[in-house]
Order: sequence, then C-alpha cells, then structure tokens
Amino acid sequence: MRRPNNHPDKMTEHGNRSDDPLDIILGNSPAILQVKSLIRQVAASDITVLVTGESGTGKELVARSIHELSPRRKEPLVTLNCGAIPEGIFESEIFGHEKGSFTSADHRRQGYFEMADRGTLFLDEIGEMPLQVQVKMLRVLETGRFLRVGGTKEIQVNERVIAATNKELGVEVANGRFRQDLYYRLKAVSIAVPSLRERPGDVRILAIHFASEFAERNGRPKPVFEPEALARLERHHWAGNVRELKNFVESLVALNQEPLITGDAVSSQLGYVMGSENLPMVITRPPEELDRELIYRTLLELRQELNSIKGLLQQMTQGGPHEVDYSFSSAEEIDAYTLDDLEREQIRRALADFNGNRRQAARALGIGERTLYRKIRQYGLK
Repeated sequence: MRRPNNHPDKMTEHGNRSDDPLDIILGNSPAILQVKSLIRQVAASDITVLVTGESGTGKELVARSIHELSPRRKEPLVTLNCGAIPEGIFESEIFGHEKGSFTSADHRRQGYFEMADRGTLFLDEIGEMPLQVQVKMLRVLETGRFLRVGGTKEIQVNERVIAATNKELGVEVANGRFRQDLYYRLKAVSIAVPSLRERPGDVRILAIHFASEFAERNGRPKPVFEPEALARLERHHWAGNVRELKNFVESLVALNQEPLITGDAVSSQLGYVMGSENLPMVITRPPEELDRELIYRTLLELRQELNSIKGLLQQMTQGGPHEVDYSFSSAEEIDAYTLDDLEREQIRRALADFNGNRRQAARALGIGERTLYRKIRQYGLK
C-alpha cells in the first residue's frame, strides 16, 4: 500500500499561496539562497543527495523541495527516520519481509523501498542506520535490487534516495560506525543547510511567518512585531535553530494578550526560558554536547521556577511559609552534576512519566528509539 503524497499548501513569508516548492524554505540570506540554487540544480536528475546540518535546520524541507521539483513529484515521497526504528527490526522495516520469515511474520509486508518505488525515499538520520544493514543499502543504491527478509526472489525498484544527517559522517567513518563506501555513494551531491546562527537576517522572516501561521490556526488576530522585538530575536543565539525559534514564537504569541509584540515581551520570554542573552565565548566542546546540556539545564531551571511559583501560591492561599521541594537547591548543585548525570535523570523521568513506554519516552525526549535503548543500557535503567 502506497503512502499518500499529500503535502500542505505552500506559503510565502508574507502568507500568500505559492506554487514554487522552494517557498517552503523561508529566508533570503546568501546562505539559504545558495541552498535553493543547489536544490534547483540537482532536482531534475536522479542523483543521490546527502543533506547535512544541525538538528532543527529544516533538512526535511530540502528533501521535500527536491522531490517536488523533480520528475517524480507525482509519485510518493516516503520518509524513514532511521533513528526511530529499533535495530532488531530495521532490515524488515526497510526491505520488508515474507510470511513466516520470523515468529510474528504472519503475512508478507512491503518495506520502505517498495513503498517509494518510482518516487523518492528520504532516509532521515542516516547516521543511525545499523552497520549490518549498510552493506545491503549500498547494493540497493548501486543495483536497485534487494531481497525481503526471508525471501529468495530479488525485487527491482526504481526510486531516488535522499539522505540526511546531523552527524559528521566522515568522523563516523573514521570511528568505524559508518561504512566508507556507503558514505561516498551517498555524498554524490551534498547540500549543507546552514544553522540559524549563520543567517540571522532570516530570523525576522521566519518569526513573522510562524507568528502569523500560529495566529491563523488558533483564530487569533495577526501579530505585529515592534522593530526592537525583531532585533532582539535576531541577536539571540538559537542553539536549536529554526525548530527552536518556531516553538519560541508560538509560545510568545500564545502568552501575549495583545497582537502587538514588544521588545520587552521578547526579552521577558527569552529571560525566562534561556537566561540572559548569550555573550561571545570560546566554544571548545562539540555542538551536540552543548545543545544537549543547554536543554537539560533549561529543563532543570524550569523545574525550579515552577517549584518557586508553587511555594508562593501555597503561602498566598494558606497564609504561612511552606517548604518547596527543589530537586536542585542551587546553581552550584546543578553544576556539580555531569552531563551524563543530567541525561540519565531526564531519561529516567521520561520513562516514569510514560509508565515505561519507550516509544513515547523517546518522542518526548526528541531522540530515536534506538538511541533511547542504547542509553537505557548505558545507564542501567529499566
């Protein structure tokens, strides 16, 4: 059964309908215009494309634009998140399986390659693909042929493959976690999506678009930003890129009682979520580690803020001082925790919140299920 190829209507940054697939990628900075130029150049061919960039930069939009501009646009665009599939069933998911090939295989099942036949297969988080599957992936890319799990008859498919990753695959190859031959096969053409920090001039376009979209969706008046509000958004260090900006703007509009969004409103919300505006500093750790630490510290700070509010409410309603249950009593105590301690605690809490449901916990943490399984084993959690 094919997946439907339904995509939402495309909008320009001004809210008008657009027929150009590239208009889903908002911005007019030189960096993003270069990305759009590369997309136009490669879209008409069937060449494999590797899309790289930090988490939250919009790599899936690049894949969608390539597909929509290609001769395959009337066929399905099928997306597979390689980080969301447990390693034990990965091969069955991507190649399909025959009835009786394993205990629970009570019927024949198509895999993602068959679903995307004549269309485009987008392999997101390709760096999470298990090593034992990578060699079979290379063969499919070279011959268009594969076997279902438990099958004896080769299946021929004709599709384009676009892969994306937020990892440095060259480093993964050097560390033995990714096959070199597959890496070279995937990077026939590479498109690097810039971080939002590399294109601050696009922040206002994105902010206005996200605010208008959220307001329209929720039946609210169209927001208007003061110039200083947009300037403060541009100055902020968006570690989570476009995804973080979108979430922030939606929260800002939801919490703002008036359509006019002032600079003070932006500063107040930024101060609550992220602390004071970031000053220039020398970064010596990998961006992924810094991003994770920022998320965990922010969650802990939010917990402290909520506990403070709870304590104040108790005092107001009951007329006396009450002890507030802080998980961490001071910034020094937070600093004493290592990044691994913070990660272990957040995973433990997520598992508890969802009664041990690992799929829901992984979704809440924003990581793939395979990554969560690995972390659970690493930290000895149940």
